[in-house]
Amino acid sequence: MAAGYPMMGRVTMRRNTLRCVNGVCSEELAKCWQRAALCLETMELQVLDHPLVEHKLTILRDKNTSSSTFRELVTELVTLEAYEATRNIAVVDKPIETPVAPMIGKAIAKPRPIIVPVLRAGLGMLDGMTRMLPSAEVGFLGMKRDEENPTQQITYANRLPDDLTGRQCFLIDPMLATGGTLVAATHYLADRGAKDVTAVCIIAAPEGIKYVEENIDPSIDFKVVVCGVDEGLNDKSYIVPGLGDAGDRLYGVID
Repeated sequence: MAAGYPMMGRVTMRRNTLRCVNGVCSEELAKCWQRAALCLETMELQVLDHPLVEHKLTILRDKNTSSSTFRELVTELVTLEAYEATRNIAVVDKPIETPVAPMIGKAIAKPRPIIVPVLRAGLGMLDGMTRMLPSAEVGFLGMKRDEENPTQQITYANRLPDDLTGRQCFLIDPMLATGGTLVAATHYLADRGAKDVTAVCIIAAPEGIKYVEENIDPSIDFKVVVCGVDEGLNDKSYIVPGLGDAGDRLYGVID
């Protein structure tokens, strides 16, 4: 690895490690997930291990952090996540000439990757991703959780290509709580031909990771990148300790 790039922790764990994901085991499992990359049966989970990520995430969580600072921190964190999320992005050889000599470099392959924010909170992550992937196409997907059945989703908007065959897709949504939105959004892309999907979230709950791992279509090459895994969900399916409602903290409360 070239000097100057952050080293990410990588630890392989078997799927049966997930059996304690509920109740009293959640906190212990969350600690195990810190600084680790988990190769699970149907997905890979990458938890970033970097002091800057921990520092910025702490400020992000603070209830006294203003909306403007919150937005800036989301952009900074997602930019750091994008480095890991794009680790396996497809590239092709590209001949160029430097001021000294010709050479063969690398360029992002076509068709262009597509970034898909899940509305509305995912919009706050878009700038961080496009800073790293300025040539990517951007689609939009509007989903909201059914409050009576938290793992079920209601799709209310989409602006996506009809055919995503051969496209590398990056789903962005700050919170992986119950996992229902992430599974529904991923399958929505898969229905359009997507087979390579990376989800970029800021924090996750063990229950949500377990739900995704158990319900994601195994034919999809699926990866999740997060800044941290928290203790679990409360009785309202909010992540604890979490950071509150990401959409409200980004854009304000809608009455």
